Amino acid sequence: MLTALGLGLLVLALVSACVGQVPTSPAEVLGSIAHRIGFDVGPMPAHPVGEVTLWEVRFPRVILAIVVGAGLACAGALLQGVFANPLAEPGVIGVSAGAAVGACAVILTGGAFVAGTAVAGAAFVTGLATTILVYLLARSEGRTEVVTLVLTGVAINAFAGGLIAFFTFVADPAARDQIVFWQLGSLNGATWQAVAVVTPMAIAGIAVTMAIAHRLDLLALGEAAAAHLGVNVERLRQVAVLVVALLVSASVAFTGIILFVGLVVPHLMRMIVGPAHRILIPASVLCGAIVLLAADLGARTLVPNADLPLGMLTSLIGGPFFFWMLRRTRKQQGGWA
Repeated sequence: MLTALGLGLLVLALVSACVGQVPTSPAEVLGSIAHRIGFDVGPMPAHPVGEVTLWEVRFPRVILAIVVGAGLACAGALLQGVFANPLAEPGVIGVSAGAAVGACAVILTGGAFVAGTAVAGAAFVTGLATTILVYLLARSEGRTEVVTLVLTGVAINAFAGGLIAFFTFVADPAARDQIVFWQLGSLNGATWQAVAVVTPMAIAGIAVTMAIAHRLDLLALGEAAAAHLGVNVERLRQVAVLVVALLVSASVAFTGIILFVGLVVPHLMRMIVGPAHRILIPASVLCGAIVLLAADLGARTLVPNADLPLGMLTSLIGGPFFFWMLRRTRKQQGGWA
């Protein structure tokens, strides 16, 4: 399964690098890569700006889509494991809403043409800070109840939504348009700088998640059973919440809000490969990369000469798909309650 997902990702990445207004063949893409690493094999792009287009526009976008999709899916798989609930998703702890507040605040105060790095930095910091705040507010008597954490996240999400609405209301038209567009999500502004910032954080988050995969399996047996087997449940939750905050904050900082990847992908992979996290996590990482890369390819090609909002596409596709999975699961369990 992992091999098939890996091969599918490579093929899709090659196709995505070929598609665009500047025509490029798969052989030219591979030839350009080979030339850059010192092997003069294969044809170079025939179009006058083909080489520049590949290395300055398409490759950063393809890599960022892979990294962000992998990070969001990994965060979803981790949170579902910690909450022992396959319907959990990263937004429940407020990280996406907090990131949006920071981005909107910078756009509002800096104007519509504020540097993208400033928006991304603010989104990253406020996403992390919001998650930490949710965790601290939910903590009571030295431990954190999952239900309390979820309800606290709901309250913080509602408050953040109010702040975003206020920022949108008071912003001038140009800044308002940028606020709305940022919240819809897009890889249109992908750069090598963004790739260099997000990739190390995603790799670190995925590595930590894999390191605690065995303890997530034990936690699925119940808190009491996991504690009896030597798992420090509270410490595990602390690590998981911090890793989720890191993965999601880094992911949405440069792309805006992208919904449903962290919810649908781990849920689908759990149906296919089972609940064992040592397989579920890498499967979710690869599938998340494929889903977001495919969605971005659709965003660039469904409407000629237009770049559709990525978050809009993932929501339009992910919502009905998740509803289908929910109905399928309920039928397997004996019908609706």
